[in-house]
Amino acid sequence: MEFIGFPGLWGLKFNIGRVAFTVFNIPIYWYGIIIAFGFLLAVMLGMKDSRKFGLDPDTIIDLVLFAAPVAIITARLYYVIFSWEMFKDNPIDIINTRKGGLAIYGAVIGAVIVAYIFAKKRKLSVLNLFDFASPYLALAQGIGRWGNFVNQEAYGTPTTLPWGMTGSDIGNTPVHPTFLYESIWDIALFIFLLWFRKRKKLNGEVFFLYMILYGAGRFWIESLRTDSLMLGSLRISQVLAFLFVVVFTIVFVTRRRKAALASTDNIEIGVSEYGAVLERLKEEEENQAGNSVADFTADSTADSAADATGDVLADEQTLNGEISEGEGETSSEKPANEGTQNESVQNESVQNEGVQKDEA
Repeated sequence: MEFIGFPGLWGLKFNIGRVAFTVFNIPIYWYGIIIAFGFLLAVMLGMKDSRKFGLDPDTIIDLVLFAAPVAIITARLYYVIFSWEMFKDNPIDIINTRKGGLAIYGAVIGAVIVAYIFAKKRKLSVLNLFDFASPYLALAQGIGRWGNFVNQEAYGTPTTLPWGMTGSDIGNTPVHPTFLYESIWDIALFIFLLWFRKRKKLNGEVFFLYMILYGAGRFWIESLRTDSLMLGSLRISQVLAFLFVVVFTIVFVTRRRKAALASTDNIEIGVSEYGAVLERLKEEEENQAGNSVADFTADSTADSAADATGDVLADEQTLNGEISEGEGETSSEKPANEGTQNESVQNESVQNEGVQKDEA
């Protein structure tokens, strides 16, 4: 009888096997059921929230139909490549995934490649699509890890902690339930990413944080496991986790710094409500500045016109005064001339009279 126990937790013991039920003598394994449940729940939640991010639910279905098969294939290839000793004598087992043997990093790599190509073909924002999908990927991982629990795999080194796990395949020595550690970490990551997704400042930040935080948790958890996939003396998943943490941390910090140094016009504020408020405030400030310039220009024009009008009036008054003075001088000279002419006439008359008397 297969069992899984936690002797340090009040002697908890579960009699559970790998096979859930059979259909026409074909065994259906808990591993596949649990992974399928996590996958379908993530898809349903994604479809429910897709319109908030400008994505049609049908688009999500189309993406899943392309990404899911590829992710399964790449997850299996990743596992087979780094555990070839298990398959080299019986290659037919490569296609038998019902008993386990799917590597999450292989699935993530395959899904990211397909999603990138899909977004380009559909003319969607790649980073926005990645930001949208990242929380649900973490959720599916968190649920899927319980398939490792039923299979009694992905466990760690011996421990004296009260939650140490034993089992019919594990043995009676309690070991770290590393599947549980990762499940808790992934569920917490799902909740955090949902919260952060509404507060991101730049597209891509949710996806970058997923790669950073999942990688950090996986790096620690992988160090406890006894069944890690190896590349020589290195735990391959631990190496990848470390690289992802370093690379995406640099990308995240660099993009934030560039955004902080750039002008407001060049800041990419994504699709958050905070960004929309900033845009509205910016437009209002520009409108107020434009109105102030227009008012200043109008006032300056009016003042200039008034000054010009005053100058014209002053010039007209001066000209009128000069004309009046000229007319006065002309009229005063006219009577004087007339008097002089009269005196000359009178003198001529007197002289003529004197001449007439002498002749007489």
